[in-house]
Order: sequence, then structure tokens, then C-alpha cells
Amino acid sequence: MSTRQQHVIRSVSAGLLIASVALFAGCGGGGGGGASSTSMVSVAGTAATGKALANATISINCTRGSMSVAADANGNYHAAFGAVMPCMITATSGGTTLHSAAFAGGTYNVTPETDLLLSYLAAQLGTNESGLIAGFATNTQFQQALQNQTNVLTAQAAVVQNLQQKYSVTLSTPNFLTTAFTVGQPGEDNDLEALLTLGAIDANGEPDAAAVALMATMGAAHPIAISPGTGTSGTGGTGVGGTGSMGGMM
Repeated sequence: MSTRQQHVIRSVSAGLLIASVALFAGCGGGGGGGASSTSMVSVAGTAATGKALANATISINCTRGSMSVAADANGNYHAAFGAVMPCMITATSGGTTLHSAAFAGGTYNVTPETDLLLSYLAAQLGTNESGLIAGFATNTQFQQALQNQTNVLTAQAAVVQNLQQKYSVTLSTPNFLTTAFTVGQPGEDNDLEALLTLGAIDANGEPDAAAVALMATMGAAHPIAISPGTGTSGTGGTGVGGTGSMGGMM
């Protein structure tokens, strides 16, 4: 074989190798691609009970990705990191622990109201708040339900309705999950103070047991419609069917 022929063969072989590598990369070889890939998200909000949860530890655990940050003296926090939504959010300060959830990037407060929201959603999913939090990392049914904005906002409206009826209070901020607020200013902070005075929030700054029981009862009465084939492994996906009517007091 001549030197020229050898050169041509080597050139063709190299070209085939490069093409194969390009095809492999284009098919997602060598790494996780598609819907499970993380993207940068920004989550911020206020942790408060009627007073700021000053310097609280804010832990954000998502379908994929997690981050822990410290709130400032006014209970404000901000985190930017790679994640796949949705996320569970926990604020811890001294003996007070509150929970919340995020279905996308944006503002998500952590208050006794958001804690009651998780109690309601958990009951809709056939569990309690502790079970929802513990199972979130591996249960695609939980992940899909919390990723669906309609599910979360419908549950939020039900929480507001039931709080207003049980405690004879008119809440000024029905969208308590995602409305930015400042402790000490009118709006959401006034609602928290009113609920504390009326007994829906206990002395520790957490939801009162009677309020939790109410949300569990009402949530269980209005279960979330779950898409077929959801289970307890994987990383979640698109949202599921919406909830039924929010329901009122029993």
C-alpha cells in the first residue's frame, strides 16, 4: 500500500471517529440530559410568624438540587442555585420550624400560613405534612402535585377560606405564598398578627393544632386527581390534573 493510500485511510477513519463522538454527544451520551437537567433558579421570600424569623436557617430541597442560606435580621432570604423544581422550603429559628413550597423560581414566603398550606396539600395526597416532607425526594406523585401551580393556588384559596370562616377574620393578603412583604408593614404581617391573636398560631409561632386539624380534614375531603402511572421513584415531571372544588368549612 502506498504512503498516499495510508494517508487517505487514516483521514477517513479519523473523520468517522469524530462523527461518532458528535452523534453520541447529540444523543445525550455521557451525562444527564433532557427534562431532568438542572437550571439556575432564584428563590426568595420572608420567613415570619408575625415577627421576623431573624437569621433563620432556610433549607431549600428540590426534586434535584438543594441549598441552605441564612435569613437576615428581617427574615428575608434569597438563594440562587441549579435545581429542578418543585422545592420544599424549611425555615428553622430556635424552637420554631415552618415549611413552604416553590413550584417555580420567584418569591415564596415561609410562615404559619404556608405551613397550613402544606398540611392541606398533604391531606389531598393522602398523607400528613411530615409524610409529605419525608417522601418528597422520591415520590413522583408528591413532586408532580407541587409542581402544578393550579394545585397549589387552589389549595391556598381553600386555606384562606377556612381560616376566615373558622376565626372570623378577613385576611388582607389571600396570596400569602408568593406576595412579597415586610415585617412590621401593613398587609401579610397584619394577617399573621391577627391569626396569632385569634389562636390560629401558637405561642411558638407555629400553626395551632386545631388549625392543622381543620386543614387536614378539608384537604382529605378534596383529594388531588393524580395522573396514572405516578409512583415513588424518579425525578418528577409535568403537572397533574387540578384539584376539585376548594370546599368550605364542615
